[in-house]
Amino acid sequence: MGSRPRFIDDLSRGAPHAAAPNPHEDDALLDAYSRTVISALERVQQAVAFISVERRMPGDTSGRGTRGGTGSGFLFTPDGYLLTNSHVVHGATHIRVTLADGATFDADLVGDDPGSDLAVLRIGSAEPLPHVELGESGKLHVGQIAIAVGNPLGLAQTVTTGVVSALGRSLRSNSGRMIYDVIQTDAALNPGNSGGPLINSTGQVIGVNTAIIPGAQAICFATAIDTAKWVIMQIFAYGRVRRAYIGVAGTTAPVSRRMQRYFGLTAVSGVRVVEVGKGSPAALGGLRTDDIVVAIDAIAVDSVDGLQRTLDASRIDRAVSVTVLRGAQKLDLTLTPIEQAS
Repeated sequence: MGSRPRFIDDLSRGAPHAAAPNPHEDDALLDAYSRTVISALERVQQAVAFISVERRMPGDTSGRGTRGGTGSGFLFTPDGYLLTNSHVVHGATHIRVTLADGATFDADLVGDDPGSDLAVLRIGSAEPLPHVELGESGKLHVGQIAIAVGNPLGLAQTVTTGVVSALGRSLRSNSGRMIYDVIQTDAALNPGNSGGPLINSTGQVIGVNTAIIPGAQAICFATAIDTAKWVIMQIFAYGRVRRAYIGVAGTTAPVSRRMQRYFGLTAVSGVRVVEVGKGSPAALGGLRTDDIVVAIDAIAVDSVDGLQRTLDASRIDRAVSVTVLRGAQKLDLTLTPIEQAS
């Protein structure tokens, strides 16, 4: 008879088996995860604030009718600057901030940007205040630990954990403008979490919690902190966000390695144009649908978020060079952006 297949012999005499799970190892893993979350939380908890607002009632002409609202925010400088969501404070007649130690302050609105659903507040304090460290959302990976801190449903200093579920999502803000490069997470959020920090395992803020999908399970969103940094600088410079407008809608798209090598491109992706507004600067400058924008004024553009950041106030009402890939060609077009209506 022919020899039996080797795997049958292995089965008959008992092939090597994986070691049985060691319950003590499981405990150690759980403890390590717990220690990671606790350590990250300790770095930010004192900087997370409860925000309460008063707004004038619609149709009230007496100025006495008000309604309240609540949300979350966090200090990002020791001299009292806080970041929160625009929808938490937009239209408020009075803003009050309560810190983790119970101290309360009246807050001033420094700047509000409904287009990114972000706002900057400031409180006054004679002493330096606890504040967070801002991370880099551009270096995130799907599957990383994500920890949300805030005040859902008025329950102060609530912590939920999960992972970064997806990157590069887009949401429509209350102003109707799309917010791009949004972080999706399964760290549970509820009304009141809005404006609180989403942090990584080292306690750095990677996003600003902003939205949930009603009725969905574990699908929550945060504005990427790289976007928030840009908004903060705009608000500090102008008191608002000034944006140059060229009139395109687009999506982040990869650039083939062949095209990268042939044209000497540093970015591995660009922005594919899916719509060009009629009579817009883009249309007047010759931009077409399916063009891939890879640079503006020789600055590489690798994402929709990067395109938005590049189209800042410095490019309003002046000619700019827009480099696009069209089929097998690389073209340099000249456009004159205008200021985007607020």
